[in-house]
Amino acid sequence: MPALYVFLMDYMLKKRIISLIFPTRCPVCSEVIFPHEDFCGKCRGEITPYTSKNSISGANSFTAAFEYNGKISPAIILLKQGVKGNAVYALGKALAKSLENNGLSQKIDVIIPVPLYKSDKRQRGFNQAELIAKEVGRQLKIDVSADTVEKIRKTKAQKTLTQKERKVNLKDAFEVKFPEKIKGKRVLLIDDVCTTGSTLSNISRILRNSGAAEIHCAVCCKTPSIKKEVDVND
Repeated sequence: MPALYVFLMDYMLKKRIISLIFPTRCPVCSEVIFPHEDFCGKCRGEITPYTSKNSISGANSFTAAFEYNGKISPAIILLKQGVKGNAVYALGKALAKSLENNGLSQKIDVIIPVPLYKSDKRQRGFNQAELIAKEVGRQLKIDVSADTVEKIRKTKAQKTLTQKERKVNLKDAFEVKFPEKIKGKRVLLIDDVCTTGSTLSNISRILRNSGAAEIHCAVCCKTPSIKKEVDVND
């Protein structure tokens, strides 16, 4: 029996066992669902897939699973609370499916999550982008390198700044610690939510300068416009 099949089987077996004590719930409405499900049928029909065209400066492509709005926001809020409920599995599975649908799943060598500043991660206890990256990596069988890019300078919340201020705010905020891990490789850069894309663009630039062959950006949700931002990060 292939090792990968055993791993996937064990993962779902663990989900089923855990669900006997803590029932799996839809991350939007909290309705009890089967362990292998991401959202309940009702919420799945109401959340909006992202179908618009968007580009990130310095990146080869951009993929988002959903449009950010009030329907999907409960799942994003749950995600920002860490490994809680079914949000990581549901959102990661949806993003992995989007990457499969646009043909990128077979064209990625390594996945890199957008990092948090070390004190912010220590205070929060996790990095939601890393949680999603690991779930996407598990779904698509792609290695995740969470330590390749580091946030070396604390920045202000992007959502509080103008577009010009955002660029200054992110200047020299990120660093590629291990360029050998991405040199000549096709990189998938993952975050939870994207508004203007300035964070993704900034990291894409330093990845390319460090030798990455291609940079593809992917997020769980993309806001429809800067004017419609609702309690999310860039």
